[in-house]
Amino acid sequence: MTQLRSGSHVVFRIHLHIVFITKYRRKVLTQSMIEAMKPVLERVLSVNQSFLAEFNGESDHVHLLIDLHPDNNISDLVASLKSASSRILRQQFKEEIDKVYWGKAKLWHDSKCIISCGGAPLEAVKEYIQSQSGGRPEK
Repeated sequence: MTQLRSGSHVVFRIHLHIVFITKYRRKVLTQSMIEAMKPVLERVLSVNQSFLAEFNGESDHVHLLIDLHPDNNISDLVASLKSASSRILRQQFKEEIDKVYWGKAKLWHDSKCIISCGGAPLEAVKEYIQSQSGGRPEK
């Protein structure tokens, strides 16, 4: 059975797979940096009634699986996650990051990949919706 979450006047289950890549795809992230990011991301998500279901990365990108609360604006949430993680990493790993990005260069590329995931396959959902009340609504 799928575990649903609930809020005021809403029942939901929203999972997003989000990928952040480093600016210029530079291989700057170390395992220590990735580990240091996790509590920062969890804190930002917690404030937004969301949860980090899974997290990992490599030297030039990170993957987040987020259990999202529907009150969030996804773009604003992603901006907060990038901003907070960049700020903390630059504080904790200044020397290492300054070797790759000098001055005020951004750590994260402006682009992002956001994919909705979980639950039934899209075709199954489409078929279920079409099967309601005998199919398509009358014109």
